[in-house]
Amino acid sequence: MTSYLIRRILWIIPVLFVVSVITFTLMHLTPGGPWAREKRLSPDTEARLNAKYGLDLPWHQQYINWVTDFVKLDLGPSYRYVDRDVNAIVDDGMGTTIQLGVMAFSLSVFLGIPLGIFAALGHNRLPDYLSTALSVVGIATPSFVLAILLVLVFSLGLNWFPATSNRWGDWHAWVLPTIALAGYPVAQVARYTRASMLEVTRKDYVRTAHSKGIRQRAVVVRHMIRNALIPVVTILGPVLAFLVTGSFIVEYFFGVPGIGRFYVQAIGTRDYSLLMAMTMLYAFTVAFLNVVVDVLYAYIDPRIRYS
Repeated sequence: MTSYLIRRILWIIPVLFVVSVITFTLMHLTPGGPWAREKRLSPDTEARLNAKYGLDLPWHQQYINWVTDFVKLDLGPSYRYVDRDVNAIVDDGMGTTIQLGVMAFSLSVFLGIPLGIFAALGHNRLPDYLSTALSVVGIATPSFVLAILLVLVFSLGLNWFPATSNRWGDWHAWVLPTIALAGYPVAQVARYTRASMLEVTRKDYVRTAHSKGIRQRAVVVRHMIRNALIPVVTILGPVLAFLVTGSFIVEYFFGVPGIGRFYVQAIGTRDYSLLMAMTMLYAFTVAFLNVVVDVLYAYIDPRIRYS
């Protein structure tokens, strides 16, 4: 297990390298630049800014300089927020983004798994139809569309929760962003759980348990759910990575003070350092959580052995 874990962690390095090269190349091939404004700056001003931040150097030299600073955990300056560097922006907003992602992940697990079990136990009956319908709606509805519907109904219509807030210490402010972000993962987890539960019901050990006269509840809890959740665990890592890294649209919509909204702004303003930092952070999160899932999978299923 130790050697496998070391290999998987080391594989993150080339993954990050490829992501950085692709992002850096596309970033500079895209028309425009960090100094593009409605009122164009003078050529002399742009030249001085490019020289100050090293943007007048060849692309390969800019990339080497960026990698050198990145290895030192120096994420560089922000071209938009001149009063703060990228490290400060990440430090300020990372905790909020993680909190929103973890809350949405918890909702996805505690709602999606029971919904899938509920559907499988009522297969081809009303519970299954209701659960399947909810799952299809959740999968088909983008997070920003769900966010708009939630604001229209629960904020503007019923006035239960704020559409945005300056007091994020109040739990009411987190309700709508969490639900909007968790809509798709709840449906995804429910669908996987339902499919896994239906597969387990056809196993020989389940039929044997029934033939021994074991009560239905004990069969479901001890034999069906326990084994059905093994495949579901494999998607929980990518789901968590999706929630942490895919929250920037929801954050931007609700005004959540996380790093996601800075990512959206960095794309529009060509804030190269901030854009590279956000992309690398998200890529590392996805890669690392996939390693965590593989390790947990081996502990959950004793038949799995890594060498």
